[in-house]
Formats: sequence, C-alpha cells, structure tokens
Amino acid sequence: MQAADFYTLPKSLALFAESFGATAQPWEWIKKIAQALAAHQFEAALPKVPPGVHLEGFVHIDPTVKLPPYATIVGPVWIGARTEIRPGAYIRGNVIVGEDCVLGNACEFKNCLLMDRVQVPHFSYVGDSILGNDSHLGAGVVCSNLRLDQTEIILSIAGAAVATGLRKFGAILGEKAEVGCNAVLMPGTLLGRRAIVMPLTPFGGILADGMIARDRPAMSQVPRRD
Repeated sequence: MQAADFYTLPKSLALFAESFGATAQPWEWIKKIAQALAAHQFEAALPKVPPGVHLEGFVHIDPTVKLPPYATIVGPVWIGARTEIRPGAYIRGNVIVGEDCVLGNACEFKNCLLMDRVQVPHFSYVGDSILGNDSHLGAGVVCSNLRLDQTEIILSIAGAAVATGLRKFGAILGEKAEVGCNAVLMPGTLLGRRAIVMPLTPFGGILADGMIARDRPAMSQVPRRD
C-alpha cells in the first residue's frame, strides 16, 4: 500500500515534495508534516490579517486567502492560494493547506495535510490526517485520532496486522472521497479514491476505491454508482 494509491501531491505543494514520497505508506505522510514545515523558510514578519484573527508562531498565508472576521491560527501553518477560512476556525499547528480549500466555521485542524480543493465547511475536527485532492467532509464530521486505550494504531491489511508507529492517527482520504454529515471516522481509517461514507455512519478500517459505507449491517459496503 502506497500513498500514490490514494492521492498525488498537487503542484501547489511542490515545495514540500521532498517530505512526501509517492511510494511511502500513506500514514507515513502524517509523520512528515512537522518535518516539512520545520524545513520551510517562513517570512520574517507575520502577514496582515483582520483584527479579530489571532496569529501565533510561523504562519504563511497566501495574499489571495479569504480571511474571516475572527479565527485562531497557531503555527507552524502554511496556507495556499484562494483558500477560504471561515469564522471561528481553529488551526493549531503543523497544518499544510493547498489551493482553493475551505476551512470552515467552528472547525479545528491539527497536524494535517489538506491538498487542493479540499472542503471542510462546518463544525468538523481534522487531526493527524491527510485529505486528498477534491475530498469533502460534510457538516459535523469527526476524524477521531486516538483510541480509547491510547495505544498504537494497528491496521488490518489483507488479513495481516500492520503497525503504524502512530498513537494518534485520524484518517486518510483518497482523492474525491466524500464523508456525509455527522459521520465519525475511527482512528486509522483509510478511504480510497471516490469512496463515500454515508451521513451518521461510524466507520473504521479500509474502504476501497469507489465503495460506499452505510450504517446498516446488511449493506456495510456497496459499490458507488455515478
């Protein structure tokens, strides 16, 4: 299983390409976010923002980013062109965001990578996660990143237990993956390209490309039909 099975790092984030290898296991990218930001040469001065937007630490915000009247951004954070940050967003360290994304109202982001055109518009938590190009979280989606016993996240891949080396691991979303409103992704969830988790569904494990997860035992996974 490789990162390239789920997504391709966009050109907008090419300056971080050395940290995110296509042949690495997808969850290895989570470990590289802090490293990539630590190696980046941030501007000496903080960007100008509305009075109600609190900035702290090393922060890059492209001049075309749409900023709200109030939000909290704690670096290191890198935010790409034409991204929209909505009121009450809390971005709290080790966050990389590509172009044309939406970081929604009352959403929290921590140690995560959002590629181009990712939409997280309302009331979500995204921690220790990678969201591929054109992926989308409906209102209230939670990427749970810590087991209740707080032990290492172990994945089951092709019947084998695979240690991730991560105690905190939210979700991997492939390109164009969709998660419906108020769904909960369990720690260590992997969604393939164009996979869908239906609203109000708790889902954990691996959902293959183009499959749909529903909160009904008889139809836990069905093919996506466009």
